[in-house]
Amino acid sequence: MWLPLFFLAGIAAPATVAAIQSSNSLGYSDGHESSFQAYCNSFKAKINVPNANVYSVTYVPAGVNISMADNPAICRRGDDSITSTFAFCRIALNVTTSSKSQIFMEAWLPSNYSGRFLSTGNGGLGGCIQYSDMAYAAGYGFATVGTNNGHFGDTGVYFYQNPEVLEDFAYRALHTGVAVGKELTRSFYFQGYRKSYYLGCSTGGRQGWKSVQMFPDDFDGVVAGAPAFNFINLINWGARFLTLTGNSSAETFVTDAQWRAVHNEIIKQCDSLDGAVDGIIENPDLCQPIIETLLCNATQSSPSDTCLTGAQVQTVNGVFSPTYGVDGSFLYPRMQPGSELAAYYIYYGGTPFAYATDWYRYVVFNDTEWDAATWTLKDAAIANAQDPYQISTWESNLTPFQKKGGKVLHYHGMEDPIISSDNSKVYYKRVADTMNLSPSELDSFYRFFPISGMGHCANGDGASAIGQGSGTFAGNSPEDNVLLAMVQWVEEGIAPDFVRGTKLNGSAAEYRRKHCKYPTRNRYVGPGPSTDENAWECG
Repeated sequence: MWLPLFFLAGIAAPATVAAIQSSNSLGYSDGHESSFQAYCNSFKAKINVPNANVYSVTYVPAGVNISMADNPAICRRGDDSITSTFAFCRIALNVTTSSKSQIFMEAWLPSNYSGRFLSTGNGGLGGCIQYSDMAYAAGYGFATVGTNNGHFGDTGVYFYQNPEVLEDFAYRALHTGVAVGKELTRSFYFQGYRKSYYLGCSTGGRQGWKSVQMFPDDFDGVVAGAPAFNFINLINWGARFLTLTGNSSAETFVTDAQWRAVHNEIIKQCDSLDGAVDGIIENPDLCQPIIETLLCNATQSSPSDTCLTGAQVQTVNGVFSPTYGVDGSFLYPRMQPGSELAAYYIYYGGTPFAYATDWYRYVVFNDTEWDAATWTLKDAAIANAQDPYQISTWESNLTPFQKKGGKVLHYHGMEDPIISSDNSKVYYKRVADTMNLSPSELDSFYRFFPISGMGHCANGDGASAIGQGSGTFAGNSPEDNVLLAMVQWVEEGIAPDFVRGTKLNGSAAEYRRKHCKYPTRNRYVGPGPSTDENAWECG
């Protein structure tokens, strides 16, 4: 559930954003033509936000390295490499959410303001502002906010015996940040904002969906990637893998080298199902691998890097099987095949899934010594019965969001090694069944795009750059950029029928591929090579 941070020395997009900045008439709330720098420097005295302590208001000119001196070390993942490509007013503040909790947040108010507001999300178990997403959105002229989700660090330790911090994490931090951010935006720019947007992936994807479900008026457009919804069962699913693999000395344990053999066999069996042999499984739904083909034969006295014992085959089959509860109820889908090389280091390496350990220690049992090796389906039932603050984010009646005219663009990588993309498909079907809407009817406000060859939120073997962040920028056309596609959908009524991804090699594009709107499937029809986007069609 960690959202990778994609930092660049400078973000390439903002220099050519005429498509989004169609009516940039910058105006400050004092109504005169004072310089942006002077206005920013004077703004602190004008901030009047309840329950807030303004930490700093700083003018940041274009072309400088953005200081992260106040960002805790636990949250630094290359932050110091962000260079501003635009001038902005940077506001940092703490906002009290209860007698036992508060959030830290920042608002970046750009000089190239486009009249739009945007909130970013988080990753993992909290607790670090996604500065790369803030820079990406603010570079397009969005007044942009981000919070630490109620605590600093990618850890659940702060949930221990403090339900207020947990409530911040579940929903309150983001919603509070949006309310404060909108007030700051209205105060800073005399025209306020025209439309409100959200951009997030992983935990950020869950946060976006929580807003759609719980606060339908917060956003006009939501871009939610690889969502960590069905959250409690995502935790349970992660905990279950250790019970399948055992530790590295168990007879059920499958080594890294053997998983590579499994991956090669899966590609051998499933790659061509989409019509092209290109090393990418376009639609994992069609892939039902027969792992028994890797069973060691009678002449092999022991397993090797290229063959598996019966116990090891059962482990692999368990990975590619859904998780059911003690009463036989469905909890979580299988891991989609094709992700195993990266997933080994997260789930299959014979050690506990860190997020599951934290959740059970600091939330479910309030026992800091709880041992992940003892997890059972009975524990899953206990966790599901709790579901504090409905953090599962699994509500499927989206009528209020639909009626207010909101739009949601949901994407998920088909090689995601952390959150099974099958879970997004389960949710889409839940929404359709609950609302009694066909896909063509859902299209009016909810569109889901499976992205072949994408890992967790980005990267992977395929055309995974869809403009979901600074490291995935591939152009300013809405077809190549999900953020701009959302703006076009909300403000011009032009909904995306596909999302075009780019396979990047550094900053160069190797090839592009159009990713289909669910539930249609992409298939190779030729006559050109598989790297020709026109050689594929949705159907």
